[in-house]
Amino acid sequence: MSKQVSRVVRSIGQVLVGKEDKVRLALCCLLARGHLLIEDLPGMGKTTLAHALAQALGLEFQRIQFTSDLLPADIIGVSIFERDESRFVFHPGPIFTQVLLADEINRATPKTQSALLEAMAEQQITADGESRRLESPFFVIATQNPEHQGGTFPLPESQMDRFTMRIQLGYPDPTAEREMLTGLSGQEKLEQMKSLLSQDELLDLQQQAQAVKVSESLLDYLQRLVAFTRQDDDIGVGLSPRAVLALLHAARSWAVMEGRDYVIPEDVQHVFPAVGGHRLRDGANLLPADGAIVHRVMSAVDVLA
Repeated sequence: MSKQVSRVVRSIGQVLVGKEDKVRLALCCLLARGHLLIEDLPGMGKTTLAHALAQALGLEFQRIQFTSDLLPADIIGVSIFERDESRFVFHPGPIFTQVLLADEINRATPKTQSALLEAMAEQQITADGESRRLESPFFVIATQNPEHQGGTFPLPESQMDRFTMRIQLGYPDPTAEREMLTGLSGQEKLEQMKSLLSQDELLDLQQQAQAVKVSESLLDYLQRLVAFTRQDDDIGVGLSPRAVLALLHAARSWAVMEGRDYVIPEDVQHVFPAVGGHRLRDGANLLPADGAIVHRVMSAVDVLA
């Protein structure tokens, strides 16, 4: 990994112990100018990862706790009549930040969930007929509890497709869990974290990712992967054009993190489960595909034609 990325990953790894690969995927998603969905059971460290990422990168951070009574105006903001000025004045909501944690996003109604769509796709919001740009970088990290848990609303496919990646943290291994039990609390570690990258350095890394070279043969491989998802009988919904672009951007970002200015097939393979897993649908029931289907796609498509 590049030295800059290594420092950030090590720092976050001291807070979220034993999850280096997940931390790297989250950072990769940010460098790709995408948005991240973390899906797992409560208490797995989803919120801690979001806090630690913002802290290590020195970015402005806001958190919204999604609940069933949350309204779109609670996210975007609202215009209030100011008597002194004799006019309506727009009061920005928490979406006007750099890292937005949408905590337990699937506990809000679909109407409220959709308030994020324009911001995630176009980095702007529209309120009272006026478009307002959001600051750059703008990174949404949404956490989601499994759909079988009570009080959740499934994210519509249009919103799932806005997330460049979805990751699951899972249970810690025994060594990491023992370190959690005997060391400082996550909150204490967060308070001790220092910013390791300036905003200009982060924007520079994002620009480097966009400039990474991609060969014609690599693009052929990427298109064969995507075509397989659209033609296989066991897959009900294949990858969309937006998903193809997300896969390319993520592979470029992974290459930058590895210190290269060109993409290799292993970059695509490493990010494919996180980019494609939440977009693919099982052909039998149109439910989100499991890991076996994602693995089969990668196994079935050769790197060389």
